[in-house]
Parts: sequence; structure tokens; C-alpha cells
Amino acid sequence: MVRFSFAIAASTIYTFMFSALIFHTGLWLSSECEGFLDKTVIALGAILTIISIAGIIGFRCGVPWLVRMYLVVTFVLIVLLVCLTIFTFAVTNKGFGESLSGRGYKEYKLGDYGNWLQNRVNNNENWRKISSCLQDKEVCKSITNAELLGLTPIQSGCCKPSELCNFRYVSPGNWTKTAEASSDTDCAFWDNDPSILCFNCQSCKDKLSENMKTDWIVVSIFNVLSIVFLIVVYCLLCLGMTGADDDSWSKIYP
Repeated sequence: MVRFSFAIAASTIYTFMFSALIFHTGLWLSSECEGFLDKTVIALGAILTIISIAGIIGFRCGVPWLVRMYLVVTFVLIVLLVCLTIFTFAVTNKGFGESLSGRGYKEYKLGDYGNWLQNRVNNNENWRKISSCLQDKEVCKSITNAELLGLTPIQSGCCKPSELCNFRYVSPGNWTKTAEASSDTDCAFWDNDPSILCFNCQSCKDKLSENMKTDWIVVSIFNVLSIVFLIVVYCLLCLGMTGADDDSWSKIYP
């Protein structure tokens, strides 16, 4: 009986605490402009929170069907997390930046990434929302270094013209076309207007893809830890449920 009581109490309480971390991860993702996995992770965190509360109530109030429901839903969540992790690893298993000599950043190409990621970034409606978010966050406002060293991927792709353009640097966000300017499409999209810059450039999409990849790798690692944790909790609960019948519940709390 002690094993039965402790196993159920520990598993439900630990899962409730862990659901807060999952929810927090979803909120962190929602602060990023690409916004895709955020809603999925927040939903998983919310479901885990609700089912954990149901499990705690079932344990404290002696309602065995609530704990069994908690057991079933936890198993489903483990399966969903495994699928989500496989998906994120599949999407982010490509894409490597090419280092530029003398620069503190790398150049990325959208074609180096998986087809699903390319299609999502190239979708006009998606990109309109993403570029608007990047402008609202003023990602280019903090650039003050005349040498443009140490730029983030987003800043190097959206806040300055491509290296291929051969524009003359005047100040952050201010570049002048030269006679040697390239005919590359991105060069035509560049505008010194702070609300335009290179937010419509392909290079901006390339760098956003790298940012998405980094975020999703973090999420994938967190998902793996979540899966391990939930499996341990699930096994703990199964241990507590083994051999227990409905009469056992009335004996936990007289």
C-alpha cells in the first residue's frame, strides 16, 4: 500500500511541475517571429497540466478512474512527443552556414534546408507575418558597429545588403549603390528605409531559416528530456497501479 500510494502521488505531482516547464518553453517559442511549434508545445503543456491536476484529484479523493485516465493520456502524450521530436529532427537535419573570411557571421541559403522548411518560409502569407514581426521587434535597431562584426544570422540577412551587392557602407542601415553593384535580386530589394531594409530579400528568409533551425533543435533536445521524464513517471505510476484494486483507494486516506 505504501508503494502504491507513494508511486501515484509522486508521479502526478512531478508531472504537474514538469508541465510548467513545457508550458514555459511554448511561451518562449511564441516570442520568436517564426511561430509554429509554439502553439503545439503550449497545447501539450496545457494538456499535461490539466491531466496532472486530474491525477492529483483522483489520488487525493480516491477516484481511481481519474488516475487511470491520467495514465492513458500520459501515454498518448509520450507518443505525441516522440512524433514531434522525430519531425523536428527531420526538418532541421540539413543546413550549414558558410563562413565569410573577416566577418563575424555566416551566409546561409534556404535551399540548404529541408523542403518543408523552405515551403513554409517561402509562403507569402507566412513571410508577411514573419517580416512584420521582425520589424516590430526592431532587430536592426541595435546595429551600431561600423565593421558590422558579430551580427546574428537575422541581422546579417535582414539588416544589410548581401555581400554580393558590393554596396558602399555609409552607416548601419545606410548603403550606397556602386558601379560594381551586382544584379542579384536581393540587391534590388534593398532599401535604406528602416521599415524596408532587406526584409523582402531572400537572404532574410535564409537567415530566418537558420534561426528556426536553432530554436527547433533546442526544442528537440527538450522533447527528448521530456520523453525520458514522462516514461520514468509512467513506469512509476504503472508500478503503483500493479496489483491495486478499487478497494485500495479507500485505504489510502481513511
